[in-house]
Amino acid sequence: MPEQASTRPPDRQHHGLRAFDRDGFLARHVRFAMRHRPAVLGGAVCAAAAVAVFLGPPLDPVPPNAVHVSAMMHPPSATWPLGTDDLGRDLLSRLLAGGRVSLGVGLAATLAGACVGVPTGLASGFWRAWPDTVLMRVMDLLFSFPTIMLAVAIVGVLGPSLANATLAIAVVATPRFARLVRGQVLSVRELEFIEAAQAIGAPTARIVARHVFPNLLGIVIVQATLTVSFAILTEASLSFLGLGVQPPTASWGSMLRYGYPFLDRAPWISLVPGIAIMTTILGFNLLGDGVRDALDPRLRT
Repeated sequence: MPEQASTRPPDRQHHGLRAFDRDGFLARHVRFAMRHRPAVLGGAVCAAAAVAVFLGPPLDPVPPNAVHVSAMMHPPSATWPLGTDDLGRDLLSRLLAGGRVSLGVGLAATLAGACVGVPTGLASGFWRAWPDTVLMRVMDLLFSFPTIMLAVAIVGVLGPSLANATLAIAVVATPRFARLVRGQVLSVRELEFIEAAQAIGAPTARIVARHVFPNLLGIVIVQATLTVSFAILTEASLSFLGLGVQPPTASWGSMLRYGYPFLDRAPWISLVPGIAIMTTILGFNLLGDGVRDALDPRLRT
């Protein structure tokens, strides 16, 4: 007796998510999300922080610099969800406004560092000879100084301000991109497809732009994700030392600076920005690890 055929469509019977996704794109990314839950959590934290700090301040009815004398150092309550500081300023409003500054500096410094460091690494690794010697010695000079000390020195020379702090962080972040890209270029330039492109007479600039750089894009994205968290922490350190944003502008580092003298009486003044810095940096680090796993072909099977 012939076997009775199943009444369910074959794709729904054996392929689960492929019943709704013929090409497997959705199923592949859902499987990746299930394998790398910390990366998904990091992406969600980064997205939530970005939405809150960039869209929250315009919707917040309380100005971040408004002083309420009757509510100085008020603990968290229904009226003041995160409490107030020593001048009676709403910590929720200042947290959102300060997050815009901290994230903005982190993204701007990372972009500036990548725009300088990536071309430097490409030129140094591909052309070698004197460009490699000159450019890498400059990068080694920047690497020889501790990060915070170099940033403090640059801001000290230029003067304390948000723009100078961003410039200092970009200078400190540039060698990270340059050294990383150079190391990858040294290995990519020896591959067969690069030699083939050179053999047919392709211009060097075309080889670098169309064959070398696309093979570095993944690792540059990962480094950029991790550099954002480094830039946020450095900006907080500079603002804590009084070298970043100036009063009354809020940033997470300056909020820590104003709150630490009152740790015994009003610990929430320092805990609120401290938790925000910790959570955001953790989110970017988890996201960077997830992007690295997603772009590494050895981890796809």
